[in-house]
Amino acid sequence: MNIRSLDPSASPLDYYGSELRRLREEAGLSQTQLGKIVFCTGSLVGQIETAHKVPTREFSERIDVALMTGGLFTRLVGLVLRSQLPSWFQEYVELEQKATYISTYQCQLIYGLLQTEAYARAVLSIDYTDRLDEMLAGRMERQRILQRNLPPVLWVVLDEAALHREVGGREVMRAQLEHLLTFTDAPWVQLQVLPFATGEHTGVMGSFNLLRFEKDPDIFYSENYDSGHMTANPQLIRERSVGYSRLQAAALSIEESAELIARVMEERYGHGGVA
Repeated sequence: MNIRSLDPSASPLDYYGSELRRLREEAGLSQTQLGKIVFCTGSLVGQIETAHKVPTREFSERIDVALMTGGLFTRLVGLVLRSQLPSWFQEYVELEQKATYISTYQCQLIYGLLQTEAYARAVLSIDYTDRLDEMLAGRMERQRILQRNLPPVLWVVLDEAALHREVGGREVMRAQLEHLLTFTDAPWVQLQVLPFATGEHTGVMGSFNLLRFEKDPDIFYSENYDSGHMTANPQLIRERSVGYSRLQAAALSIEESAELIARVMEERYGHGGVA
């Protein structure tokens, strides 16, 4: 059998694969035997061992139980999935994981941390058809910070345009707006909609994020088509913080925002809604 030789230091995915092979062989199991234990094919085990396939979190949890690794692969998989994101975006995601307060204005799309899997798949399929599953897994992994015992405070100002922009079809959009409404009572998530009636506003130049930390300086983040820009420049942070406060003031209240989301969901994406 021709086994691809992996360099464990080449990437998190290569390290994961090499450790999986090492511990499987130590347990005296073939790929097929391990696959049966974790309810997958031996071929899939082999593809992950040779870094040709990205493991899922569920696969990792089952492997930890099967090989009694003490949670090794469950800990590794987060790093593996984040490594599938564009290289220019990975630094931001690492900071996002450490932030205690995230403020974001989104002018075109639903914010990534609040996207459903179907909506995210539709968005990512535009530019990442060859790596869609990997990119999707990475985006879903980012959302786990909202499930922590002490998640960051997340404040989202969402332009009304994002509610009307049909991504993935009407059923996908309806499910996405339903998902947004599930955060209405979430203590750490605040969602406001900036209505069309606002007209010109301080966010017309595009979406941006502000990250705050317990001890480190605040970070401003924005991106263009193929790169992201981060800065801790105090003057820019000051200006954008004031600008964000203006967006919050101009947006609908949290209660009014939920009402608008529900109305668009029914009128535009309901079974009797207009196409």
